[in-house]
Amino acid sequence: MKRAPLRQYVNDGIAFSAKLSSAVETCRHINAYLTREIAVQGYDVTFAVLFIGVGICLSFVMSIAWAVAIRSGKSGWVDAIWSFAVGAAGVAVALIPLPGWQQATERPVIVALLAAIWSIRLGLHIVIRTLHGGDDPRYAQLRSEWGDAFPRRLFWFLQIQAAAALLLSLSIFTAARNPAPELQIGDWLGIALLVIAILGEGVADRQLARFRDNPANKGKVCDAGLWGLSRHPNYFFEWLGWLAYVAIALDLTGAYPWGWVAGTGPVFMYWLLVHVSGIPPLEAHMLKSRGEKFRAYKARVNAFWPGPPRQPSPQVSKGQAS
Repeated sequence: MKRAPLRQYVNDGIAFSAKLSSAVETCRHINAYLTREIAVQGYDVTFAVLFIGVGICLSFVMSIAWAVAIRSGKSGWVDAIWSFAVGAAGVAVALIPLPGWQQATERPVIVALLAAIWSIRLGLHIVIRTLHGGDDPRYAQLRSEWGDAFPRRLFWFLQIQAAAALLLSLSIFTAARNPAPELQIGDWLGIALLVIAILGEGVADRQLARFRDNPANKGKVCDAGLWGLSRHPNYFFEWLGWLAYVAIALDLTGAYPWGWVAGTGPVFMYWLLVHVSGIPPLEAHMLKSRGEKFRAYKARVNAFWPGPPRQPSPQVSKGQAS
């Protein structure tokens, strides 16, 4: 029984591989259609026009996310909508052709697919979690801190998230626009990194879900599997995925200096997850709800970077909190 989840991951991987060629072909047709239509209609799409347009759309979408969160009382919808919005923005900036930006035939399609797959997996996971749970503990912590100002402050907080999504889409853009005519080692490395990141985050999510589903674990702290190596393995793999675009974008010959801009993605994501909207509010909630059990867990397990426990602690039950 314990091996069933692993078999499921393998089966999911086989099913994904079987559908990948069809998805690649679909994205190729979309890219060709956009190129043809822009040429025929004579649209003057520049870098500034593209990113201003994407930025306006992201701001509008996050305004909708704010309204949904306030009406439903479940702030988890914010992260689901944000995930889908980042993916859509990534596909747009990867596939919409720009005059003066030479690009290979296959790379924009691959980059768009990577962004879409990451977005759909994460977004659907959060949708399912939100449907079956209460308010996201991070936003619950903000609700407690902000009090009556929560609706107003949440609106502007989500507009900042829209700006963050726009900055992240710049990494996707620079990866897609690498003009190298053939796929390079960096392209394959990028694909491998994103696959590892998606699988790793999926494993961490399933381990945590199984722990929460066990009534015996109520009030305990999960340190089973990946959660025994990092207090936030899902965040680590989320960050790892953004290194994929760096690997695809970089050209060490110096022929494509824009490639270095892709590094802003993982740097910014690390800052968000570790210092702003990820670990700080979640761990504040965990300290309130789990107290000494979480303190013991925190003392022996790294916050972000996976590594062996610093010391054994019999006080923390095997198996993040339910």
